[in-house]
Amino acid sequence: MVARVQSYLIQGIDAEPCEVEVDLDDEGLDKQLVVGLPDAAVKESLERVRTALLNSGFGAVRGKLLVNLAPADVRKQGPDYDLPIALGLLAAQGVIRPVRDDGGLDLRQFVICGELALDGRVRPVAGVIAMAALAKAKGARGVIVPSANATEAAMVPGLEVHGISTLAEGVGIVNGLIDPSPIGALDVAGMLDTAPALVDFADVRGQEGVKRAMVVAAAGGHNILMLGPAGTGKTMMAKALPGILPPLTVEESLEVTRIYSAASLLPEGQGLVTRRPVRSPHHTASSPAIVGGGMIPRPGEISLAHHGILFLDELPEFPRIVLETLRQPLEDHVVTIARAHGAVKFPASFMLVAAMNPTPKGDVAPGEVGRRAMEQYLSRLSGPLLDRIDIHVEAPAVPWKKLAESPRGTSTQTMRAQVLAARERQRARQGNTPNARLTGNQLDTHAGMNGDAKTLLGQAMNELGLSARAYDKIRRVSRTIADLEGTEGVLLPHVAEAVQYRLLDRRV
Repeated sequence: MVARVQSYLIQGIDAEPCEVEVDLDDEGLDKQLVVGLPDAAVKESLERVRTALLNSGFGAVRGKLLVNLAPADVRKQGPDYDLPIALGLLAAQGVIRPVRDDGGLDLRQFVICGELALDGRVRPVAGVIAMAALAKAKGARGVIVPSANATEAAMVPGLEVHGISTLAEGVGIVNGLIDPSPIGALDVAGMLDTAPALVDFADVRGQEGVKRAMVVAAAGGHNILMLGPAGTGKTMMAKALPGILPPLTVEESLEVTRIYSAASLLPEGQGLVTRRPVRSPHHTASSPAIVGGGMIPRPGEISLAHHGILFLDELPEFPRIVLETLRQPLEDHVVTIARAHGAVKFPASFMLVAAMNPTPKGDVAPGEVGRRAMEQYLSRLSGPLLDRIDIHVEAPAVPWKKLAESPRGTSTQTMRAQVLAARERQRARQGNTPNARLTGNQLDTHAGMNGDAKTLLGQAMNELGLSARAYDKIRRVSRTIADLEGTEGVLLPHVAEAVQYRLLDRRV
């Protein structure tokens, strides 16, 4: 007898349909086989399923068992298919009855996943929120998932979500022996976390100029690079930056959750990413770790920082080849991983926050020797990469007297209020597109300049030898500064401040 159960497979961070077909011949020789391009974890699932069935009181599996995972030309991986195979096998044996009026569930109307322990417990799997979205798109009635994944699946409205802890519980629900109690719809908007940042900008003494640049960066979603000697608070300010960013929207939260779920990085018991992610990879990280990759592509740090912050400390210490791979994602906000069997796209809309010392020693020696050492260190960063960073700002050393005697500086609360007000002006003018993402045509419409501002920008382009990309960067940053000031048009002071943020273009 053949039984069919609907499940899924993960391609990148998206779910695709996968039908689990189970054929059991009681009269045949004892033989078990899984076909449909399974990996080692899928092939081993038959042993887990047989033992879990036996230890759950359903008896031994006898005869010829063939499991087909369709479509057969796509690689299947992971233990996600344990539960669908077990339920399909029980349906083939007649243990799970066809649904009539007994209160049970029709397996054909549900998408199912879960890993089985040898004693019949159901363990969580990856990519459940993507599976739930797929189930809704395909018109399924609901999903049957491990109880640890139930909250995650319930983030997708309009589905029955049944979370089960054991195989026996799943069979009881399907057969109507246990009253099914699906999880109700969750208030995703109410779950979004607005907890304060761990570091308050007020704890950073001095550096008011850098704080101002941080406000501009957060208000427009601009990439920023801090350059200064060791111990000037660059890392501390990068850690404080999430505290002034707007909270995630519902759509953004679901997107980030989908990435973390596919990468198996959702904390246990947490079904939703509620705060903007902050990723800080070490400078020894490889290109696949940063950008994503592998035989079966997985998201890298830039995708895990989607709608959040990617902080690269000691930027020149990263290998040149790794830094160059950031150029395309910084422009397109998506990364494409190509493999022989196809290409996978991962979202990568992040704020790049970088910090660096002027020399490998962390300080600058006086005179010509110090200048040459700084230029040699800066040469590790390519011009095209620096071109894609909107704001370059210097973080100078703070004198000890100022550290000891100066009062607390501008606080996170004050800076956050400025950022939120500027973002609200952007939203009213151009929707959900931040200033850092405005195209040339949109800049022509929304970032109109008066005559003095245009003249200054033209002088800066000629004297600094700026590229066309830097030209648009200055226009975007100017628009953000104007939003912080509450002005409709871009004026001379706004352009002047934006030009000052092209520090490395001026070769200081």
